Amino acid sequence: MKIARYVYGGATLVGRVDPDAGSVTPLDVDHGAPDVVIDLIERLLAGAAPQDAGQAMPLDAVTWLAPIVRPRKNVLCIGKNYREHAHEFNRSGFDASARGAADAIPEAPIVFTKAPCSVVGAHADIVVPWELTQQVDYEGELGIVIGRPGRAIPAESAWQHVFACTIVNDVTARDLQARHRQWHLGKSIDTFCPMGPWLTTVDEVDVGNLTLECRVNGELRQQASTRDLIFDVPAIVAAISASMTLETGDVIATGTPAGVGIGFDPPRFLARGDRVEVTISGLGRIENRVV
Repeated sequence: MKIARYVYGGATLVGRVDPDAGSVTPLDVDHGAPDVVIDLIERLLAGAAPQDAGQAMPLDAVTWLAPIVRPRKNVLCIGKNYREHAHEFNRSGFDASARGAADAIPEAPIVFTKAPCSVVGAHADIVVPWELTQQVDYEGELGIVIGRPGRAIPAESAWQHVFACTIVNDVTARDLQARHRQWHLGKSIDTFCPMGPWLTTVDEVDVGNLTLECRVNGELRQQASTRDLIFDVPAIVAAISASMTLETGDVIATGTPAGVGIGFDPPRFLARGDRVEVTISGLGRIENRVV
């Protein structure tokens, strides 16, 4: 099942997406809930069958919003989770987490967060405060969304708690990342977490065998398979839940592959007017303009 939040005819709706038919059908949801999609996930997990609430409409007639309105936590993110990217980040001079080339590959997941205010939809603009940063980078990533909550979840039970996948662009201000010697401020600027276009439940895709591609103005910059993750989804869920309870609707960005802007010599940061497109097989596409 693919679940989307979108605007059609001036109304904000939640619907079931059918890419093969090229349509989305609105669902009967509680629009008064603090987060309508999280509420729907909880109802689905309790066994409720989603009911249609109107006629299907073409996909190109709607405007996609972020699937999760406002995560209950910050967006949880994994750093340096592809080997080639870990090495390119280590060589870039922006990596304060490693003590040299031999320390480029992490021994345990590196976890950081993005503030919820950074989340925007699949085609929203990335609005850069240019007076604050001039080194804006892209990071295409697989995102997972938690269904059943849990604490201290063993890796072998992780799939009982993962509800869906989505696409995330972990946009980053590299100069802020370097200046503050930590990642939160450079990751959390408003609009720096495009997400979507919808949620795809994990029963519809092979999460461990997805192809991710990121293009800037049509040029392929990143290409990798989720087979190449250093820490796979079960390992990530186990590591994070060992410290904190994961709740329904929590979003985890699983890391970006090699090919980010700082990996080039000289670096290739984003500029006004650039368009960043991230696709993941079976999950769709997001494309955002830098303004």
